[in-house]
Amino acid sequence: MNPIEGHLPTRSPLHDILAPTGIAVVGASADPTKRGYKAMVGLIKDGYRGEIYPVNPRTDMILGVKAWPSVTAIPGSPELALICTPASSVPGLIAECGRRGIKGAVILASGFAEIGGDGAALEREMMEKARAHGVRLIGPNTSGIFNLHHKVNLLALDNVKPGDVGIISQSGNMLLALALEAQHNGQVGFSTYVGPGNQSDIGFNDYLRYLGEDEHTRVATLYVEGFRDGRKFLEVAREVTAMKPVVVYKSGSTEQGQKAASSHTGALAGSYAMTVDLLRQAGVSVVQYSDEILPVAEGLGLLQKARGKRVAVISDGGGQATIASDRLAEAGLELAELSEATRQQLRDVLFPQASTVNPVDVAGSTDANPSLLATCMEIVAADDNVDSVFLVGMFGGYSIRFAESLLGDEMRGAEAMVDLSNATEKPLVIYSLYTPIKPPALRRLHEAGLPVYASIEQSVRVLSALGERGQYLAQTNRQARESAVEPLPELTAMFQQARREGRDLLEYEAKRLLRDHGVEVPEERVVRDEAELADAASRFGETPLAMKVVSKDILHKSDAGGVKLNVVGEVAMREARQAILASCLAYDAGAEIEGVLVTPMAKKGVEVIVGVIRDPIFGPVLMFGLGGIFVEILEDVAFRSIPLSRFDAESMVEQIKAKKILGGVRGEKAVDKAALVDLLLTVSRLVEAYPALSELDLNPVIVNADGYAVVDARVIVERDAESTDQDADA
Repeated sequence: MNPIEGHLPTRSPLHDILAPTGIAVVGASADPTKRGYKAMVGLIKDGYRGEIYPVNPRTDMILGVKAWPSVTAIPGSPELALICTPASSVPGLIAECGRRGIKGAVILASGFAEIGGDGAALEREMMEKARAHGVRLIGPNTSGIFNLHHKVNLLALDNVKPGDVGIISQSGNMLLALALEAQHNGQVGFSTYVGPGNQSDIGFNDYLRYLGEDEHTRVATLYVEGFRDGRKFLEVAREVTAMKPVVVYKSGSTEQGQKAASSHTGALAGSYAMTVDLLRQAGVSVVQYSDEILPVAEGLGLLQKARGKRVAVISDGGGQATIASDRLAEAGLELAELSEATRQQLRDVLFPQASTVNPVDVAGSTDANPSLLATCMEIVAADDNVDSVFLVGMFGGYSIRFAESLLGDEMRGAEAMVDLSNATEKPLVIYSLYTPIKPPALRRLHEAGLPVYASIEQSVRVLSALGERGQYLAQTNRQARESAVEPLPELTAMFQQARREGRDLLEYEAKRLLRDHGVEVPEERVVRDEAELADAASRFGETPLAMKVVSKDILHKSDAGGVKLNVVGEVAMREARQAILASCLAYDAGAEIEGVLVTPMAKKGVEVIVGVIRDPIFGPVLMFGLGGIFVEILEDVAFRSIPLSRFDAESMVEQIKAKKILGGVRGEKAVDKAALVDLLLTVSRLVEAYPALSELDLNPVIVNADGYAVVDARVIVERDAESTDQDADA
């Protein structure tokens, strides 16, 4: 097993709130239908060791505990208050909590910002009271909290056991589902649970920091419907994932926070896919299906990581070995290539008909000797080409399927597997079709800390998460952010002028921004009249040219007939210019046309897109993918939060499905990926240097073996008051 190492730079203030030595239950009740009753029962039944202060003005005693008429009447200063009263009473109670010295409050009531109108105003009043009196708030509209290692069970949930899985969930029903699943599993336990509710004060990033510091939590697990401050969450996630795994199930997307976009990047950003990419960039293990949450959390909590993605499969059935191989390939995992020495050792212990090529099929060798599976696992685990070992089949059920006398041998096999898990850092993951009935050998494995699954698919998802985490941690030395660039005064002035004129950068201005910061941009001329056309014709001669309209009013040039390609010679240039002007004025009679941009046609290559959006949840985000006119249809793109590290940029290029095209197909040379990575890093630095850059599209960028050419560039300028101030400061 792998230890958890590292520490966060600051201590979360949530330790006192989530592990309090005293709790006030405001709205405590003897009525079993009330939450104030359930909270009291949960604390008493679980043996909470701190002081309990029921608050109810209509009684002196609740469930054998002295009650107090108000918060201010409580003796001492409990760290936490659970407020079970209606929403309208909450602001006043928060003020009372502050005067009593209570540090935090859990607010169960709904009827706040989630309903809008008066509810939003009530939430603002509540927050004003909280800030004025120094009280931190969980909720409102929360399902509650528990901290099982400190006997704090304010949900009064039965049959949940203390363990090392921390849960933050915006859905109370999702917590119940996980609790029931853990109960059926029998071995998974929880450390802390919080329902963040509206996150009016404490948000996901705060809870994640706490779980990162909590000594009882080995894996932080989050069900997220929406982030309040996604950028801050990513920052905290990078710190926490360096120490322990973080699992996130993200429902829906962030599109509700996305403005109508002017660029291809803006149209694709704000999506679920973008959120997943950004979370993975921070080392988070993202699960796609809700039934993966607990298995992946358990596997990562127990095993932490694998060195890589090379898996050795040991199977006692060819069909399931094939299924496992299919699922591993689909998950981006590799079947490890076993060394000849390893294969010979397997031949020495298995029947001649056994297959020693991964996946290893024991072919009946273990029917009378199931402990031989442990021997096979030990042999392949010693192979340097193997990062993790996957046992697939019917282990644990041999004594049920064949003969009861095999139970002893199965138990010896289980003990050998436990010994192997303690002796190796390579994860051992077991799938058995007998898992649902929990035979003794499988119970022994589970009790010893080896994950045992009833699904090949869930097992593979765990193996994938272990491999992804191991590779992420191995690359941390390459994840340092690139140094920033200083904004050039003349380019800052260019942005300011565009903002004053209420427009975006014109294409030649956008390309100047790129060129002045070292991006490869082809030579170009702006033709405003006949004289400038003659000069351009003289400069470019018989070179095939691209000609494009220059107008602040025409964003989509092709739609307006504002683009002509492969124009050769002065006569053709004149004809193309006339056609462009006529088409664009027919498209928009009021369009202000500055001229026509003339530039040599780019060399043949692969079209890609590089884009930037300032997402309202996650801040500046860079996009890369297959470009051209089909980018929004194919959506073969990757996203990363800015600033990028070199590892981030390289991983973007490798992530897209079209990476085989970049590597060269049908006789074409591979493109210059190093130059492409440098371009992504330069764009990332530009976004930091120029806060007025709201959106950017470089589409297409033509990439070939010799580098790249930025064929089209669009920069959308931020024009609100906040950005104006930032730009002036720059």
